[in-house]
Amino acid sequence: MAKVVVTELNKIYENGFHAVKGVNFVAEDKEFVVLVGPSGCGKTTTLRLIAGLEDITSGSIAIGDKIVNDVLPKDRDIAMVFQNYALYPHMTVFNNMAFALKLRKTPKEEIQAKVHAAAEMLGIDVLLDRKPKQLSGGQRQRVALGRAIVRNPKVFLFDEPLSNLDAKLRVQMRAEISKLHKQLSTTMIYVTHDQVEAMTMADKIVVMKDGIIHQIDSPLDIYNHPANLFVAGFIGSPSINIFKGSLVAEKQGVIFKANGFEVKLTENQAKKLKAKENKSIIMGIRPEDLYDSDYDSMAAVPQKMMAVCDLVEPMGNEFTVFFVVGEDKFTARFDPKKFPALNAEMEVTFDMEKAHFFDSDSEECIY
Repeated sequence: MAKVVVTELNKIYENGFHAVKGVNFVAEDKEFVVLVGPSGCGKTTTLRLIAGLEDITSGSIAIGDKIVNDVLPKDRDIAMVFQNYALYPHMTVFNNMAFALKLRKTPKEEIQAKVHAAAEMLGIDVLLDRKPKQLSGGQRQRVALGRAIVRNPKVFLFDEPLSNLDAKLRVQMRAEISKLHKQLSTTMIYVTHDQVEAMTMADKIVVMKDGIIHQIDSPLDIYNHPANLFVAGFIGSPSINIFKGSLVAEKQGVIFKANGFEVKLTENQAKKLKAKENKSIIMGIRPEDLYDSDYDSMAAVPQKMMAVCDLVEPMGNEFTVFFVVGEDKFTARFDPKKFPALNAEMEVTFDMEKAHFFDSDSEECIY
């Protein structure tokens, strides 16, 4: 197995489009790294550069101890799983999985053993005589995984492999790929635009936008300590609530004032943000850190405000509630003890201990 080191990676196309801009990250040996970001952020291009399917403009890629910039894809000892499965329609499942081994002139007995072992691991051993058109989407994706597994590569590369599956199958396949990673103990680099996949599967997340890496960290650290406003807004569902306002020092403490409400900062926040007093600032707070004030015992530092309930989405285990206050709209995730009355004003509690603050100009997180 091997670690992957990406150093100052750039990709500029002939039309001048700069798709990947000075990307640096390391996928340690046996680590599961997820590249996540919106469409067009450069994550798939980065994966294709690692695979050797695109030419590097500048920078370097090392797999193990070897720089592979000029190494052909077939000689990089990687296996790639694509979004569209890329199965041969005229071949059986067995032959699809065995194809790469046959090209390498692997002995028949070894091919049989490897294909059957991988098929059993993935629960498709009864499908080996079928052709792709006779399989469901989930079964086809398992075949694509099996084809990669039999090669026993140093590195697995996944390019949005679950996007063609329905919601239930995506959840199931997420769990199966995570279990597969533990069983195989192989370095995996996985590309997705789905932040839920990133949060649930990754050892380490690389968040990208416009060809640039914005943050590299563990899933929980990215969620709890976003580097900037983009990361805070991209990771988490429903998205973090964003309020533009200013900090004002008053007798009772430092107050964040927005259009239509105000809340008091904690002592630590007030100290850290002293330089921002009487200046514009952005406050962010996640929907789960807002409470119906009748049930706010979980709030460490409660601050109450009045808001109008605009819409309620019952989710069974919780309500997603959309509020309007002044010129701002925000979302809360409430315990389903009491159905909020539509178009009625109600008291909402902010847990200020969980609030994030961002610089208005740079959008970098400052608390």
